[in-house]
Amino acid sequence: MKKQISEKTGLPPIIIGTIVFFAAIILLLIIVALTSDGSDKKETSDSTASTVSTQSEPSEISAVSQESVETNLDMTKDYYADIDIKDYGKITFKMYPDVAPITVDNFVNLANSGFYNGLTFHRIIKDFMMQGGDPEGNSTGGSGKEIIGEFTNNGHENNLSHKRGTVSMARGSYSMDSASSQFFIVHKDYPSLDGNYAAFGSVTEGMDIVDKICNDAKPTDNNGTIPADQQPIINSITIRTVDKE
Repeated sequence: MKKQISEKTGLPPIIIGTIVFFAAIILLLIIVALTSDGSDKKETSDSTASTVSTQSEPSEISAVSQESVETNLDMTKDYYADIDIKDYGKITFKMYPDVAPITVDNFVNLANSGFYNGLTFHRIIKDFMMQGGDPEGNSTGGSGKEIIGEFTNNGHENNLSHKRGTVSMARGSYSMDSASSQFFIVHKDYPSLDGNYAAFGSVTEGMDIVDKICNDAKPTDNNGTIPADQQPIINSITIRTVDKE
């Protein structure tokens, strides 16, 4: 067979073998390049989702599954949170456990334990949002537990839009199930966040406080970083329940 090929092409077998070898190498490089390009696109997409994310790397603590969680929420009650902020006043928001029960239960438990007392709003961007609840005060900390992301693009129906006054959970860009203790309050409508973050509440009183904090903020970069000595301090977060009408 080699002799026939050589006679038809006029090329020695060793040259034909060399051509075939290099053709295979070129084909392999093309396949690798195409695969790499797809990976780069995914990374870009993930980084876009980190707009209000924590910035820590994955921890050894995995998020609990939705099926394995039994909340202590009383579904006959409406849940409210009062955020008392030093030198500013109180922001009150209503929570929606029928939409995001795991998220609400996590927030209620942390607030009732006093976890948020003394923490700050460390990241503030006017006309976007104010983010707090990080014990490290720099977007890298959490409570030590991560929860499942209750939003549409993570397979959980959540029809709460990120409008002005919406309260939602921050998360790491590395996982949709990485929310922990950090939350944010939307300053102006930001529907591009819908489906990618677990909105779980809405401000009922104190949007003037949100306005003042966002207007006063002097971030040091485009990421909304607030110097530690200028971060608004959360005196306390108190949970209240009211019988549903």
